[in-house]
Amino acid sequence: MPFDKNVFVNCPFDQDHRRLLQPLLFTITYLGFKPRIALEEADSGSPRIEKLLRLIGESKYSIHNLSRLQAAEAGEYYRLNMPFELGLDVGCRNFGRPAMRLKRCLILESKPYRFQAAISDISNSDIAVHEGIPDLVSREVRNWLANQSSTPMPGPAAVWERFADFEITNRQNLRARGFSDHDIDKLPIAELIGLMEKWAASAPR
Repeated sequence: MPFDKNVFVNCPFDQDHRRLLQPLLFTITYLGFKPRIALEEADSGSPRIEKLLRLIGESKYSIHNLSRLQAAEAGEYYRLNMPFELGLDVGCRNFGRPAMRLKRCLILESKPYRFQAAISDISNSDIAVHEGIPDLVSREVRNWLANQSSTPMPGPAAVWERFADFEITNRQNLRARGFSDHDIDKLPIAELIGLMEKWAASAPR
């Protein structure tokens, strides 16, 4: 996919967050864009920071989910990866080559205004709140991409219905190929995106 169709995805990768990540990736794919994510390739010999910089530089659009700004329990460190990658993206947009001035980003949070206590420098930015609800993630991503594109797009409810269709069909197909439910839940992200792309190519709009 070319620069103007790539969407860099910056989000938590833990299993608890996967229920939000899957509809996010599907919405991007179904609407004709290409999700770019650090997990799309596994190369232990490639430094992660180099991979991130390359993906950010190749993507006109970026989605940053800052839902993990707060530690869940006493003594736990909160994760800094997501705000760090947001900073890389903003820096690329402002200090990169001229084409980088075209970059656009969406910032997602699970709770309104919480980010102001953790990263006040982005106050007055448009933050989309998803409340930890998968279909709200899909809706916010769909609406943002629609605002960035002049191409008519299916409505949020239609996109969510297609995601449900994909989930059922994909699980049935993988079971027939010998995958257990646990295998499906742990499916590598690159493989999952490939299945989404294949399904979306023949799905109704």
